[in-house]
Amino acid sequence: MLKNISPVLSPELLKILMEMGHGDEIVIGDGNFPAASMAQRLVRLDGHGVPEILDAILQLMPLDTYVEAPVALMDNGDAENRPEIWAEYEKIVHANEGDKAFALEERFAFYERAKKAYAVIATGETAIYANIILKKGVVLN
Repeated sequence: MLKNISPVLSPELLKILMEMGHGDEIVIGDGNFPAASMAQRLVRLDGHGVPEILDAILQLMPLDTYVEAPVALMDNGDAENRPEIWAEYEKIVHANEGDKAFALEERFAFYERAKKAYAVIATGETAIYANIILKKGVVLN
């Protein structure tokens, strides 16, 4: 155990977050996301939901400030019925990173982007359309 690091973050995931550079992307997929077939590097966190993983990652990793939308969601194709979990993601991102824009990616475009991501995290999230991509920013000290 280490101090000030969420126990949700496995040693394997911490290593991947450290390896990632500016502009690299990481996908946090819900339980239905085809993570194993998409991933260049797969991290399994099946016992956890996306919100707790998202919050733990954003406590350590900054989002890219050089792009319009450093966060992307898999679009459900129904603007009138946004998945409830998206509001939770917005609160988590705002609490950790301030006001950041979110992009909506059509499902198959999201899959193509996920295939190019540095890593994919497989979760036990049961909400649908709960998939999210984060673009890493620069750590300033």
